[in-house]
Amino acid sequence: MAITNRNQLIREVYQLLNKEGFETSNIYEQSCFDIVARKKLLILLLKVLVNIDSINESHVEEIRQISHVFLASPIIVGVKSKNHILEEDVVYERHGLPAIGLETLKNMIVYDEYPEILADRGGYYVQINGNVLKEYREEYNLSLKDLADLAHVSRATMYKYENGMVRANTETAMLLEEILNTKITLDIDLFEPYQEDIKLKADTSSMNQTQGTNAQNLAKLGFGVVSTNKSPFDALAKAEIATRKKEQTPLIANLNVQDDQNTKTLKKMAISLKDLSLVTSSDSFFVLNDDRIKDSIDGIPVIKSWEMKEFENSKEFLKLIKERRNN
Repeated sequence: MAITNRNQLIREVYQLLNKEGFETSNIYEQSCFDIVARKKLLILLLKVLVNIDSINESHVEEIRQISHVFLASPIIVGVKSKNHILEEDVVYERHGLPAIGLETLKNMIVYDEYPEILADRGGYYVQINGNVLKEYREEYNLSLKDLADLAHVSRATMYKYENGMVRANTETAMLLEEILNTKITLDIDLFEPYQEDIKLKADTSSMNQTQGTNAQNLAKLGFGVVSTNKSPFDALAKAEIATRKKEQTPLIANLNVQDDQNTKTLKKMAISLKDLSLVTSSDSFFVLNDDRIKDSIDGIPVIKSWEMKEFENSKEFLKLIKERRNN
């Protein structure tokens, strides 16, 4: 049965992840991401859309930053692009993020089979394994020009294939594999953690005054801070100096909960923080001014705004978070 609406697609993705042993978050349909899923060290940050062209560029930037902090793999899962159905085992890109169909995701998760083909402007392309190409070319006693002539490309292009400088179109790759009688294409591992080097610096222009002040106080303690506008939390923080033994645990934060928000609203926020903390193995906390709230809300530590100025460094701050979580 063809998938025709987003809710149906989200359910299909959610059921697939659960069936294959992933620990899954709640579904956050109003967020820049819909599902966070974890299996051992693999964390997936998924945005689910029927039409992958409908992805919001500002949401993509937020997804990038969140993925960087969590060491997650961001993936868009969709059905079509404009009027074209997404092909199985083909990777598309939207604003630099990989986009795939449900069957491609299933092949990776269930069968450990990764796609090789990347759809780009002008056609379909693959990345050549230059070492294998050179090894088999030399085994057949072929010069670069000999193999280039057989594959109907220039010698310069064949040199670039061997040195990983350009991608090949699928027709050329298939012809080379036929000539050399071996697989020469590389899989696209979409489960690699997001690698782009991002400076963790809060954009306080998108925050209100109190949020911005709290974010700046975190930064002064030695945290890299990422502010978010379309997520179930206000910000992510990570100590900038990690120990040699392990990466510092990320922090999920709501930096400015209004005093007039009732207990029911606060508990609803706490559910989201707790949910995402469990899946990503992160700590979370509230920053409040309300003196009626003591140390925590449903197990989520509460830090008062005035306390933010009392800490000397990130170590002291993390110690108090741990104490209030345990209490």
